[in-house]
Amino acid sequence: MSFTREEMQELALPVLIALALLGAGVALTWGGNAALGAAHRQFAAAEAERKQAAERLARISEEEREVKGKLDVYQQLKSLHILGEEQRLEWADAIQRIRMERALLDLSYRVDRQRLLLSAPGKPANVDFYASTMRVQLGLLHEDDLLRFLADLRDSGNAYYSVKRCTLTRMGPLSGAQISPRLRGDCEIDLITIIDRAARR
Repeated sequence: MSFTREEMQELALPVLIALALLGAGVALTWGGNAALGAAHRQFAAAEAERKQAAERLARISEEEREVKGKLDVYQQLKSLHILGEEQRLEWADAIQRIRMERALLDLSYRVDRQRLLLSAPGKPANVDFYASTMRVQLGLLHEDDLLRFLADLRDSGNAYYSVKRCTLTRMGPLSGAQISPRLRGDCEIDLITIIDRAARR
């Protein structure tokens, strides 16, 4: 099929318009794809940022839970009077008070020198566990007297008392009507303290 010159001239304008529209369409498609790609990249960046923020928030929440847990442990240890230096005067006062309240006239004790049990690594410094062994001898009318003495000692709140060993021995036969101890208790009790080296700086 052949066109005459007049027909070619008549078709020139519509062909130019069609080419222009085609070019505009291609440009719009390319621009749309570019905008879509940029939007995808922005979305991916925003998603990555959101994920990082969520991870940071999760880490902060976890650290907060750890701090709260450690604070609870610290408060419990503090309530047991296990933190810090030994309180030997308070220990002596507690035993004297128990002696008077329980009428334990035959009671003697001595506290050995403090010794290091364990040095646990910590941040920023080690935490040291110490024990002082208290050796107690007491005359008893009944086995329950020993249990009451140990319960009173624990309830005195001046240390953490860990009973290592207690033995009961029967004493000689009673003489006359006089009330005197029938049993002798011998105990070794560790008085535990914890020293946080970082807190002493």
